[in-house]
Amino acid sequence: MTPAALILAGSRPGAPDPVAHAQGVSHKALVDVNGRPMLARVVGAVREAGLSPIAVVASDPEVIALAQRLDCAVISAEQGPSASVAAAFERLGAPLLVTTSDHALLRPEWIAQFLRDTPGGTDVSVLLARREAIEAAMPGSRRTYLRLADGAWSGCNLFLLRTPAARAALDTWSMVEANRKKPWRIAARLGPGMLLAFLLGRLSLAAALDRLGRGIGIVARPVAADDGLAAVDVDKPSDLEDARRLLAGR
Repeated sequence: MTPAALILAGSRPGAPDPVAHAQGVSHKALVDVNGRPMLARVVGAVREAGLSPIAVVASDPEVIALAQRLDCAVISAEQGPSASVAAAFERLGAPLLVTTSDHALLRPEWIAQFLRDTPGGTDVSVLLARREAIEAAMPGSRRTYLRLADGAWSGCNLFLLRTPAARAALDTWSMVEANRKKPWRIAARLGPGMLLAFLLGRLSLAAALDRLGRGIGIVARPVAADDGLAAVDVDKPSDLEDARRLLAGR
């Protein structure tokens, strides 16, 4: 069954987004990247990968208008990404691919690889890239890494809610997102054995996701990205310049 797609383009509370502020627009999704708004690039990649329908979570009026021009459904942003995904999941169902509007480099082949390599029987899968792959694809890139026994990993902003059971993962998603730069806290939530394994450098990515999934009654699996660029999104102005340079060279 072909998944639907959800693109997160809501606004975080607090200070203005540095990329949007630097570019003089109301939301990062509207930033021009080599002639196209960032959201249009993401929608194009998802559509080329064959996913349908496509929905956009948004609250900014200009982002909503752009999403509608791109022939996407619009879902109102909730309080935080996990709540927004939960609302969309109720509407769109499973399978549902989730990504973000700042994934300016997104390519349809990355989506195809992710869907192809997600193991059968999985409820939730997550695409991540090894540090070696990221640094080979983009030397000097500064990413946030999760350091585990089988290497350092960075998220690629691609998630697959493959079955209806994946709904149980959405509350845990908010906890993982809040602690992504403090992974020992995530390990602590898995129990003292997992925390000790993490602190001793013995916890692998697959084991961590398996334990996290079993704790909420689902099967969760990681998928390793073939292309390290899949982990490069636009969080800061320097990332935008990198994205423009890389796309100009394609």
